[in-house]
Amino acid sequence: MDVLLASRLQFAAAAMFHFLFVPLTLGLSFLTAIFQTLWLKTGDDDYKRAARFWGKLFLINFGLGVVTGITLEFQFGTNWRFYSQYVGDIFGSLLAIEATLAFFLESTFIAVWWFGWGKVSPRVNTLAIWLTAIASNISALWILLANGWMQHPVGYVIRGGRAELESFSAVLTNSFAWWEFLHTVPSAYVLSGFFVLGVSAWHLIRKNELSLFKKSFRVAAIWTMIFSLYLIVEGHIHGAEVAEKQPTKLAAMESHWVTEKGAGWSLLVIPDEENERNSVELFKIPNVLSLLAFHDPNAEVKGLKEWPKEERPPVALSFWSFRIMVALGFLFGLLSILAFLKRRQPEASPKLLKVLIWNIPLPYIAAQAGWMLAEVGRQPWIVYGLMKTKDAVSPLSAVQVGLSLPAFIIVYGILGIICFWLIAHHARKGPEPVEALSEKPATETL
Repeated sequence: MDVLLASRLQFAAAAMFHFLFVPLTLGLSFLTAIFQTLWLKTGDDDYKRAARFWGKLFLINFGLGVVTGITLEFQFGTNWRFYSQYVGDIFGSLLAIEATLAFFLESTFIAVWWFGWGKVSPRVNTLAIWLTAIASNISALWILLANGWMQHPVGYVIRGGRAELESFSAVLTNSFAWWEFLHTVPSAYVLSGFFVLGVSAWHLIRKNELSLFKKSFRVAAIWTMIFSLYLIVEGHIHGAEVAEKQPTKLAAMESHWVTEKGAGWSLLVIPDEENERNSVELFKIPNVLSLLAFHDPNAEVKGLKEWPKEERPPVALSFWSFRIMVALGFLFGLLSILAFLKRRQPEASPKLLKVLIWNIPLPYIAAQAGWMLAEVGRQPWIVYGLMKTKDAVSPLSAVQVGLSLPAFIIVYGILGIICFWLIAHHARKGPEPVEALSEKPATETL
């Protein structure tokens, strides 16, 4: 294993592990804020207990998300030195804003919300959880602006052998980054919605706290259906943006080898990357790929053979990760509609409740597949069309990176097991009684 492959594997392991925790943080913060607001408006103690119950799970998840995010940023300096030198003026400024503004606000308001329970008025406390949720999502915006710049670099000038920032407004209004934000963050809302539905379903089947978990289920069903259906529409628009800005990624995710006008789309395809063809290609529908990609049934879709082999992304990985993400996206649309229709009496649909419990891991798989497509589909570029990944890696020995890779996996694996055990333990335990919330200091209820 050379240093480039070892560094890529190490970064991929760290990024994928970090992204196990980010989506739940983004969505569960808003859902907690919604439950607390409903308590403020109605005075219903079920909503008060729901806010603290889901908020506790949010906090556990948030803690590990922070830890893994910090080590991820260190890797830009340790493993990707030439990348940092070449584009640090642009990429670094976006990460700095995220860390010093959004993350600072997020951490501050979390403390006000959790430790201020019973010490500040309910209105101030509710405002704190809303500001926590907003700051979390603003934090995601800066990260996705940085990643969107890697996908579609704008607003820079090459000077002295480095990319320097020329137009901050161009970076802020980068359309590719915004479509990425409008896809990634709502997918996090879907993940968190199904998390609440699944945990609620587990308690409803066991008839624990029926009143509270029926209300949790009802709110999550509405929330999840809105964002699941939104993602199906937005995903198509985002795909058209990829077709225009990253034609090699489109060709790889569709395993499209030969340039065609009026390109068709096949229902069943198995890529044969080695022989530059598809070993299976059945049920082809004429013009559909051109229509989906460019909204024109006669548009030209470039095939992978237009580019040298060394300039193509890994086809099989891009192709299958795209299909896993899309297939799960349609499944989520169907499940969310069923949950919405059964939201008033969910306990009367035990089969649906069991499906929702088993569904909890699937949005995590969809999110990981989506990131895999975004990052692998951009290869061999670390900054699309500007800098190749092989030119960005630090001059380390393969042994140095190769030894630290298993260390990362072992440490992250232990942390992950502890975190998911804590989440599962508190999710099964259920909410605190009303008396506990009003009498115990906040530090004793965690």
